[in-house]
Amino acid sequence: MAMFGSSAPTEVGLRLLLSPLGSNILTRTACCSVGIVLPVYSTFKAIESKDQNDQQKWLVYWAAYGSFSIVEIFTDKFLYWVPLYYQVKFAFLVWLQLPSVEGAKQLYAQHLRPFLVKHQARFDKAVGMLYGEMSKFASTHQAEFQLAKTIFTRTFLAVRDVIYPVQHKDAGAIEGPVTAEETSESDDDDE
Repeated sequence: MAMFGSSAPTEVGLRLLLSPLGSNILTRTACCSVGIVLPVYSTFKAIESKDQNDQQKWLVYWAAYGSFSIVEIFTDKFLYWVPLYYQVKFAFLVWLQLPSVEGAKQLYAQHLRPFLVKHQARFDKAVGMLYGEMSKFASTHQAEFQLAKTIFTRTFLAVRDVIYPVQHKDAGAIEGPVTAEETSESDDDDE
């Protein structure tokens, strides 16, 4: 911190982030940044570097984060009212990633892996059935998917043309009278 001068901005930032009376908007944004944005970029770097240890580290993180997110879906409406919930969530997300404690690895090894190993056959059966149903649904509604794709594509292209208009000169199109400038430009091109 000494290289940046005073640590006052850091202290103010931490006070805002950890203030129980402050708005949860800042803390929720920090949770999103620490829990999703940084790990997405770190995962990208691990994939691009082809470092197996780094890739495994981020796979374990995403397994832990995904499990936490599933639990949070069902408990968030209740926990939201608990004082300091988002501050604890922020601390938990930091703990998951800290290299010194390897929280995601601990959570995976001590809780998630034993649970998944114990119920693996049941999960495999449910996932297989889900994939089968999704395949049936997709094949049954192929025409609807194609229609939705066509509508989406046409809408996207129309919006793109409105945002980024392109001047089209179609061959054989009816155009207004040729001005003297255009005639002199075309004569210059011939020379």
